Amino acid sequence: MKNMSNVDVYAVCHELRDLLKGARVDKAYQPTKDTVLIRFHVAGKGRVDIVFQAGRRIHMTQYPLPNPKIPPNFPMLLRKYIKGATVEDIRQYNFDRIVELHVAKEKKFTLVIELFAKGNIILLDEEGKIILPLKRKLWSDRKISSKEEYKYPPKRGINPLEVKKEELEDVFRNSDSDVIRTLARSGLGGIYSEEILLRSNVQKDLPASEISNSDLDSIYNSIYGLFEPLRTSNFHPQIVSDGKEDVLPLDLKIYENYKKDAFETYNEAADEFFSSEVRETIKNEYEDVWGAEVKKFEKRLKIQEETLDKFHKTIKVSKKRGDLLYANYGKIQSILDIIKDAREKYSWNEIASKLKTARKQGLAGADIIESLDKLGNLTLKIDDEVINIDAKVEIPENAEVYYEKAKKAKRKITGVNIAIEKTKKEIEKAKNKKEIEMERVTLPQKRVKKELKWFEKLRWFLSSDGFLVIGGRDANSNEIVVKKYMENNDVYFHSDIHGAPSVIIKSQGKEIPETTLNEAASFAASFSSAWTKGFGSQDVYWVHPDQVSKTPQSGEFVKKGAFIIRGTRNYVRAATLLIAVGVVDYEGERLMAGPLDAVKKYTDNYVIIKPGYTKKEALSREIRRKLDQEHIVTMDDLVRVLPSGKADIVDERDLRRR
Repeated sequence: MKNMSNVDVYAVCHELRDLLKGARVDKAYQPTKDTVLIRFHVAGKGRVDIVFQAGRRIHMTQYPLPNPKIPPNFPMLLRKYIKGATVEDIRQYNFDRIVELHVAKEKKFTLVIELFAKGNIILLDEEGKIILPLKRKLWSDRKISSKEEYKYPPKRGINPLEVKKEELEDVFRNSDSDVIRTLARSGLGGIYSEEILLRSNVQKDLPASEISNSDLDSIYNSIYGLFEPLRTSNFHPQIVSDGKEDVLPLDLKIYENYKKDAFETYNEAADEFFSSEVRETIKNEYEDVWGAEVKKFEKRLKIQEETLDKFHKTIKVSKKRGDLLYANYGKIQSILDIIKDAREKYSWNEIASKLKTARKQGLAGADIIESLDKLGNLTLKIDDEVINIDAKVEIPENAEVYYEKAKKAKRKITGVNIAIEKTKKEIEKAKNKKEIEMERVTLPQKRVKKELKWFEKLRWFLSSDGFLVIGGRDANSNEIVVKKYMENNDVYFHSDIHGAPSVIIKSQGKEIPETTLNEAASFAASFSSAWTKGFGSQDVYWVHPDQVSKTPQSGEFVKKGAFIIRGTRNYVRAATLLIAVGVVDYEGERLMAGPLDAVKKYTDNYVIIKPGYTKKEALSREIRRKLDQEHIVTMDDLVRVLPSGKADIVDERDLRRR
């Protein structure tokens, strides 16, 4: 199982530095016990996921890993300290398998990822003290624990990008091993050591201390030539297969005759290589989790079925014992009469002794007596059935005790059968869920970033009359909507509230019907701050393009994304805040969020929402489930099109009743 080498770490850090510098830290997750995934927002690119696996790897990933239902402490602490922070740098420490991620918020923090041995992930404060490690560890010279000062491990090996010939000579002269082991232990690893010796034509088993000057020169030159692409950032990312599995940032002669797949970046190559491997680990973990869930219900079912058998047995035995009391009525009554008479002179213990003697002597009727205790409880044995009765009461009362016990057990059987059926359904449900979850893990779905149409980068919908309506998402896109996309015959909408998008109906030179005007008004209201305030309706006005200006009067100031409206405003009073979300076919299948009538025109598969109390992520999951279009709709798609703020799903039948 491959772990990243020092060379791999150099390549991945070089690429990630260019990608992440200036990015914003979003959320942190912990899919497995030694793996942390951090989501970043990169300007102009959007979401970028980086996976950190202690002791093994670090790279960008497009394979979202399943997350535990209850987040562990470590990612929650990362969210607390570095969510919203800006990435200042990401670098390799001392050409070692150690990565430092430097971020800044009100304070500066460093996330250290150790990729040697079993590895670790450690959050440091700006003074270099440990806030929390993923794993607490203790060595004689290093203590990895909260509030301790973080110490780097002792320097090992050489840096092939900076090594001098004299340094290399010292490494060999002071070694008691052969050449290849000496190189490998110097931080170059087995593969690169083999490559260096292949290029230099030096025998692997040559004792390092006996190396000649010419061999030393050859090895030194091979090191320089092999790692030159690292200096010039001229990587050749590839996955080697066909009998040998490896992922590399450089071309190696030892893999000359192997099948190779080339990639644009080493991050992409590492993602493809490690993700399938890691899925197996996660698959095993999920197998255990869901197996335990199934076993929990199976154990419950076993107990319930044993209880059911016990009740059936109780019914059978209790009824039999009651019947035997009546079947042997005369014999038992004689015994009870004898005991009753004896009680006038003797104690229970004395009577028990006399009955025992009578049984030994073979007196008639005494053969069914087993024992009598000091409370008057008489034990009989009839037809191999042990029957306990109270000698102080009559036979019908004793028989009724057994019949009542049978009735009680019979009444309980109904409840147990209901519980058993419920548990069987839970087992089936758990097994089905296990299959779904295991399929999701074993068949990784690569998160491919879709190329958005120009209007998808804005708020948009297609009106029921076929007019494209667009709106801004923020101050920047408000400027774009007006300055770039608004034309003379279009119509401009704006909610009569602070915090609202500029909305444009693209007329294409056609007359705009009343239905489209009303739909655009509802759209403008729904994506304004009225939604986050929980309003049900909002006044909206519309004007013509020549009434929209960025030029202020003397003494006025117009901030970015805002415009001055001159002349008469046309109001749509109490525009409804209601949005439908559905998959429509408009220049290809895509997700559209707009007024209900508009969305209904183009699809039967939609979900209606209104201002409410459900957080956007939970709402997105529910909408995705209801739309049942996972091959088209992603969580990112849904989050992008929904209004800001909380919302609830609305049943259309409830709307009709209003």
